Amino acid sequence: MGIEAEIRQRLEAAFHPDHLEVINESYKHAGHAGDNGTGESHFQVVIRAGAFAAQSRIARHRAVHKALGDDLTTRIHALALDISG
Repeated sequence: MGIEAEIRQRLEAAFHPDHLEVINESYKHAGHAGDNGTGESHFQVVIRAGAFAAQSRIARHRAVHKALGDDLTTRIHALALDISG
């Protein structure tokens, strides 16, 4: 399973989002720092879920990183998050 699919699977399981986009932006960074040549190094996530409604921005980011886990986040260079409840 690719990283994009792993991100989607873990976030769906953790938050049951109303809206989820996992966008692979690695092609924009080809040849730059952090590009590991796999084509799966830079991602943007847009997620809307009721679970985030009462959380601060920092708490939302921490929750997403926890759901993804260190084993996944250490395999990518960049993760941009757009999170709301």
